[in-house]
Amino acid sequence: MLISEQKERGRKFKLALRTGLPVLMLIGLVAYGMFWQDTTLTFGPKDALMIAALVFVTTYFIFFLLEEDSQKTLVDHTTNSYNYPAFLNHYKPSRPTSLGLLIINNLGTINENYGVDNINTMLRSLVYQLDGTLSALDIHSPIIGRKQGAEFLIGCNSDEEKLRKAILAFVVDHPSIHDIELDYRFGTLSHPEGELEKVFWHIRDMILSQTPKSTSTPPKSPIRNNEKNLDDLEQSIVEAIQNNRIAFTFRPLLNTKHQTIDTYEIAVKLQPETKEAIPPRTYLPIVNRLGFGRDYDLAILKHAVSLLPLIDENIAFSFNLSPFSLRNSDFQAKAFDVIDQSGVDPSRLIIELYERKTHHNLEGYLKTLGAFRARGLRICIDNFGSSNASMEYMRHFKFDMVQFDRDYVGKLDDQNNHAMLQSLVEMSQSLGITTVAKWVDKEPQKAKLITMGIDYLQGFGIAKPLSETQLIHTYNL
Repeated sequence: MLISEQKERGRKFKLALRTGLPVLMLIGLVAYGMFWQDTTLTFGPKDALMIAALVFVTTYFIFFLLEEDSQKTLVDHTTNSYNYPAFLNHYKPSRPTSLGLLIINNLGTINENYGVDNINTMLRSLVYQLDGTLSALDIHSPIIGRKQGAEFLIGCNSDEEKLRKAILAFVVDHPSIHDIELDYRFGTLSHPEGELEKVFWHIRDMILSQTPKSTSTPPKSPIRNNEKNLDDLEQSIVEAIQNNRIAFTFRPLLNTKHQTIDTYEIAVKLQPETKEAIPPRTYLPIVNRLGFGRDYDLAILKHAVSLLPLIDENIAFSFNLSPFSLRNSDFQAKAFDVIDQSGVDPSRLIIELYERKTHHNLEGYLKTLGAFRARGLRICIDNFGSSNASMEYMRHFKFDMVQFDRDYVGKLDDQNNHAMLQSLVEMSQSLGITTVAKWVDKEPQKAKLITMGIDYLQGFGIAKPLSETQLIHTYNL
């Protein structure tokens, strides 16, 4: 039995005592006053009114407590684990030595393909089987709580390494539950300090920064830090953005027609003053959660624009900007103002977009992209062919450039993959869209891609990335 169920059972027993004892005492007093105070038993209108009043008060009292019970329940009705408020109340006084977070990463897909009853049954089974795995591996009395959706918090007084291995064992042993395939992500934390909500977001941010190589590979836990380290990381990220400590690396794109480098893709890292550079997979979840996404994107745009006058006027930069920033009217106004004041040719700026799902307001979003394109900026789909969203956008908007997904470029020897990439290239050519293949590392790969008619190639097999200083020096000899 889950700890949450034991606690809930005890709470309901106390509630039954709170409900029953006062009612029994009240009935006893009324009965004594009506029937046993005098030796002669009488029952008149006064007595009937008294009994009716007793029934009303008793019924109201019981329903009041039941209503209170429904609001104060400890368990999540779907999974029988702790609900989040109850987990929080249990967490504060007990302060477990280790905390884990397990996320079902594909819950959205599951919701689209399975009924509510099947999903609820799966989630309930998941909690019981997780509890069973933890107990079998000598993690005693773990507390399991459901935060939201398919996010489960796990607290225990075992060391963090033991908890991490136990969760990993559960993930490996349960790739599916009730014939529903599950994509897990998880992290663990040792000796969590501070408010649980903040700790939760720290772990969640780190989990989201993982980049699993394949869905068949068991996920590894990236969280092996304490709360202080996570606080320091968050503070370093915020300070780096506020002080424009952004480090650019420039990846050359070879124009296959002219055999020249005329475009650079910008890779961004944050560079705190006293620490190593922080990669996007680590800082982006934190940036978005703290609401610094638009500030971060505007800083990238400003810095890119400031560098263009320092290099050859025929060189263009491509870089990622968040669709959430692009759709924001305040960001648009600031971005256009930066470009207008700089005096640079806007066509030298290429905005890369990557979205897994089509935006719900497609017409409005495409209108936004059209506003940027009308200003002279070029728009590129990144990881083209990796999702249905990119094809849907292609149907409705005239993009300037597409960058093919890494899987297409890395598997040219696969006949099916080669045929699909060739068809995407030909479709792009017929629409007048420039094509880009990245991650080109070998000469045979380069030769095949050129034969297929791809316009630009990028990768270590083409040219090594340049730092900002190296880029400026290259064009100012």
